[in-house]
Amino acid sequence: MRLDFQRFVDWADDNIVNRPKKVMLAFLLVTLVFAGGLGSVSTEAGTQQFAEDIPAANALERIENDFESPFGESPGSTQLVQRDRNVLSKDSLIAMLRAQRALEERDDMYVSSTSSSAAIVARSIDPEATTIDSQITTLERATRTEISRAVRENADNAGFTGTLSNDFNRRSASASATIGVVQHDLPGGAGGGSVGQSGESPLTSIQNDAQRIIDAELDADITVFGSGVIADEFGTVVTDSLLIVTPAAVLLIVGFLVIAYRDLLDLLLGVTSLGMAVIWTFGFLGLAGIPFNQIMISVPPLLLAVGIDFGIHAINRYREDRATGLDVESAMRLTTDQLLVAFFIVTGTTVIGFLSNLASDLPPIRDFGIVAGVGIVFTFLIFGIFLPAAKVWMDRRREDWPIPTFSQRPLGEEGSLLGKALSVGVTLARYAPVAVLVVALLFSAGAAGYATGVDTSFTQEDFLPPEEVSPLLKSLPEPFAPSDYGVVGTLNFLEDRFTSTQGGSVTIYVEGRMGEDDALERIHRAGEDPPSEFVTDGSRRAESTSIVTVIQDHAAQDPEFAALVERNDRNDNGVPDDNLGTIYSELAASSAGDRASQYLADDHRSARVVYTVSADASDSEATAAADEVADRFRYEATPTGNTVVFQEVSDLIFESAITSLALALGATVVFLVAIYWVLEGLPSLGIANLAPIVVAVASVAGTMRVLGISFNAFTATILSLTIGLGIDYSVHVVHRFVDERRERALMPALRRTVVGTGGALLGSMATTAFGIGVLVLAVLSVLGQFGVLTAISITYSFLASLLVLPSALVVWDRLVNGDPTVPIGERGDARSAADADVSGSTPRPQGQPSDGGRL
Repeated sequence: MRLDFQRFVDWADDNIVNRPKKVMLAFLLVTLVFAGGLGSVSTEAGTQQFAEDIPAANALERIENDFESPFGESPGSTQLVQRDRNVLSKDSLIAMLRAQRALEERDDMYVSSTSSSAAIVARSIDPEATTIDSQITTLERATRTEISRAVRENADNAGFTGTLSNDFNRRSASASATIGVVQHDLPGGAGGGSVGQSGESPLTSIQNDAQRIIDAELDADITVFGSGVIADEFGTVVTDSLLIVTPAAVLLIVGFLVIAYRDLLDLLLGVTSLGMAVIWTFGFLGLAGIPFNQIMISVPPLLLAVGIDFGIHAINRYREDRATGLDVESAMRLTTDQLLVAFFIVTGTTVIGFLSNLASDLPPIRDFGIVAGVGIVFTFLIFGIFLPAAKVWMDRRREDWPIPTFSQRPLGEEGSLLGKALSVGVTLARYAPVAVLVVALLFSAGAAGYATGVDTSFTQEDFLPPEEVSPLLKSLPEPFAPSDYGVVGTLNFLEDRFTSTQGGSVTIYVEGRMGEDDALERIHRAGEDPPSEFVTDGSRRAESTSIVTVIQDHAAQDPEFAALVERNDRNDNGVPDDNLGTIYSELAASSAGDRASQYLADDHRSARVVYTVSADASDSEATAAADEVADRFRYEATPTGNTVVFQEVSDLIFESAITSLALALGATVVFLVAIYWVLEGLPSLGIANLAPIVVAVASVAGTMRVLGISFNAFTATILSLTIGLGIDYSVHVVHRFVDERRERALMPALRRTVVGTGGALLGSMATTAFGIGVLVLAVLSVLGQFGVLTAISITYSFLASLLVLPSALVVWDRLVNGDPTVPIGERGDARSAADADVSGSTPRPQGQPSDGGRL
């Protein structure tokens, strides 16, 4: 493998130095190919993508197919959320009906039916008022006394009170909010579902138009809400975040690159290479048919992070070699000889870090791992081959044309103030390397232990803009100013004001023959002696709603139906045991038929039971309680509901974070040991390479708890990402150290390594940390958290590589090489001779770093 890789390096050297124009042309042609895929990039947003193939989510989808929804969750419906001092006043009731009529009259609204508390009041006053127009007329003619009487008559009607806010008062016939529903019969079906939400909905344009119609025709506080509005904001927040983050990142990155390169042409070359890396990656996204999801907003900054590092190291090392008096060709050959090896190791470990996310059971995280891994390979090719070739071609033109040159000095020179600051870790390594490693180990263990308290979360609000956008973002000029958002505010309002939309419930989806004599008894017995997380009804039974409670409620209002139930109730507990088919038929034909259809499927082969959960029970406790109760059913029973689905996704996020970390760390160890064994004959060097990474990972995890940041859909990848990006810094130091150690004693080699490489690392760290940290400006708060954590992980990796790694290398060198005063190259061992045989590289002038990359 050493010889094979050497052939690749020789081939790259030959083409970079002798055929730079052909290399540039080939890369530009490939860029055009990938640019053609940009138009095929599709988007995917929201929470629904995370719920694929989760049992609870599949059960929730079947519930939507088997049962009629009360309101608010049907993908074919629109909610009209009305707020007023009293939505049951005459004027407010009429306003709701007029809003529904305004939509019904529009053919492009595809309205199939409407329902509201206003319609129920109107029909109570005049049973013949079956149309919206007749209901409006009825209310206009009704007195306030008649309306109040109609409201009180329906105070025990769950279909009526379920549409009213929790502050409904039957005595005063008042409530501060109500929800009307408009059902749509869309061409080809509504599609979609309510297992989370996606970034696309056939109702988006309909509901946006509905809000404009209502605002134009009515002077009433009515908010249009539904899956279309939510999907619209899921997509809008991604676009708004990119519009804000991308220009800010570009400005910051270009600013830092100006400082790092200090040369206009080198700056243009670096920026062009970064642009190519992004085009290649997103072109691949379109050509491969992988949808762009919210997590992938972090992919461009990650590519920029690695690309900036590669670019600064390539230019800086080339300038070092040019400063010795070498010509363009010789300097670039030496640069690529050394850096292609380092870039290859960095690429391998970074790709391992990202591909470890393939172990996740969540599709968006798997897609993120694939795209990020492929993007890093593209970055390696562009910055390892294209940029050096373009640099050779450009510098040859410098000698022929009067192109201005600003500065070609490398960052971090021996004797400079920056060089002294960077060599602090070398000083510590000289006097107390073991103590440094012990302190680092104890610190890492403490940070890792503290990090065990990091929470895990997954909520719909993670993917939506905040209820209140930062004033700083609002003050931005168009087109950068974010949109006006209302979904989270409406969701919070519904949660606060409506019992039926609160998260204090779990659902059991029961599959079996509900016509069997003991079917209802099984449902009834499952609620006995419930877990403490369930609310009880005062008789040690779980408070629940099911087909059993619908039967009991209707029997309490209809004596004839009550007699039917009593005749078929063998044990006199209010639950019928015989002739269930007849009871279901009578119930369906009654006024309670609509409500019964919400809990019993039409084919009587499935049912759902909704249990009320205590307000102080956490989602994990509620899910565990639901699992316990589901096991009591003799039928196949699956716990579900958004609480259960989101908790299962949350559990998978945590599992993904830990599994990806373990895989990334394990695979990185194997890769580094193998690669240093094959390329350098020093497998133990791979272990030394890991010391700063362990410190960085533990520090990042501990910082998450300090900052109160939980593992979520975005931050679940941060630990494996820290390995993937952090290894970059330590690999450059280790590889340069081996290069210098071949000709120098231990401490001079280490100091020259840290000063020479540390300057490039500092420029890379500052540029990428601020470039990725700019994600904090994103409208999505969780994306901002991801940006902050990534910037922190890069900073920690940089510091650990300069403060901890030198001590690790000193201890390693003492254990492996013995005499720290004798350069490795002077030992005369067989390995050195073998290296000389396969080398054949251009000799480096006396006193300059040897060609450690030539194997």
